Amino acid sequence: MYFIDAIRMLCPLSAESERRLVEVTTPCRFPKRYQLVRDGEFCHSAYFLEQGMTRSFWVVDGEEVTTSFSSEGGIVFSMDELYYGRRSEEVVETLEETSARRIALDDLRTLFRTNLELANWGLIIHQNEYRRLHRSHKERLTLPAEERYEAFCRQFPDVCRRAQLGYIASYLGISLSTLSRLRAKKAKRGAGI
Repeated sequence: MYFIDAIRMLCPLSAESERRLVEVTTPCRFPKRYQLVRDGEFCHSAYFLEQGMTRSFWVVDGEEVTTSFSSEGGIVFSMDELYYGRRSEEVVETLEETSARRIALDDLRTLFRTNLELANWGLIIHQNEYRRLHRSHKERLTLPAEERYEAFCRQFPDVCRRAQLGYIASYLGISLSTLSRLRAKKAKRGAGI
């Protein structure tokens, strides 16, 4: 199973840990633009992405502000719900038809409490997410738009190919017209023009 391979890339898993995790997950499929997590609601689930891409966003003054993207091998859920028992303040929406393995948040919490290997994996994914958030915040505060876009392309080349430009512009904190201009400039440099 792809999601097990993705976990193994971050930390070792015994056959017993794999068995326990697979036992509490169920396969599911979602159409494009399906909201896996909804603002102001409890979802009660997390999703290991096997195929497809999602974006997470907040709605601020009626505008969607993209906060992250996830694709194959990632896991998406509401941190508000998992860690604080609160309704989500964020939306997680599929950008493509998506196949995933669903796990109830209660089962995930139990695995984190009772299985050291899976607790270590949880720690690693959160360390990586903290690093991504920290880097993104620093870049938004210190880099001009062009350098932010270049850094994003290096860090997330797959997202650049698969996500709508408006979502990427929102993530970078720039207008769609600015992003279009930066992409055209980069394409000219790549073509040697």
